[in-house]
Amino acid sequence: MGRFTSIQGGDRAAMLEAVGARSVEDLFSAIPSAVRLNRSLDLPPAASELELRREFEEIAAMNSGAGLKCYIGAGAYDHFIPAAIDHILMRSEFYTAYTPYQAEVSQGTLQCIYEYQTMIARLTGMDCANASMYDGASAVAEGALMAMRATRRNRVLVAGNLNPRYLEVIRTYLSHGGLQMNEVPYRRDGLLDLDAASRLAEGGVAGLIVQQPCFFGLVDDLGAVSSVIHAAEVFSSWQPTPCRSPY
Repeated sequence: MGRFTSIQGGDRAAMLEAVGARSVEDLFSAIPSAVRLNRSLDLPPAASELELRREFEEIAAMNSGAGLKCYIGAGAYDHFIPAAIDHILMRSEFYTAYTPYQAEVSQGTLQCIYEYQTMIARLTGMDCANASMYDGASAVAEGALMAMRATRRNRVLVAGNLNPRYLEVIRTYLSHGGLQMNEVPYRRDGLLDLDAASRLAEGGVAGLIVQQPCFFGLVDDLGAVSSVIHAAEVFSSWQPTPCRSPY
């Protein structure tokens, strides 16, 4: 909830003087009286911040959120945010978040990116991780382009159980320049068809992009996926499903 501080003392008079108006009525004199409200607003008495917050919480509690089902897919699922996170984000190196374009580590956004990338690399065992993108769709498309540049190959495999919006963005990115995307189909249970992935990898591809959990909220066996793709001597990219917490 945002904070609001009303005008005090001579603030109103000072503002009217700055715009050259003698009064509030004079300020709005250019508005025809036919379209002006000539009565007081029918509003209840002002509530305190505590009362207003309690009312908002009661209204919000009437909604049915994603917590009813876990891993229902499309990125809507429960995720745990450790209690320490709120405290950590109040430290000066975090709460000065401004923009990742600033070089100073004191800028909180850049610090969060460092921490997140380190955690993802350790959890997945990958050599590197990149979190400095604004959204998952553009990040996964950039990952496809990076794999193509690194391998000097113009074809990339993408899991069919990826977020459909992400798939559309990748198609858009690769629609020019002779670049090609092959979509790996998924089985009836929603998991990736590894046999199909192996066949599509024949002839050389730049990499395979998967999402974990996938769009359907399922967890693919990344060990098996990695075996298939490394057998074809290409890169593999793991696209974590985004959540609202940087952790």
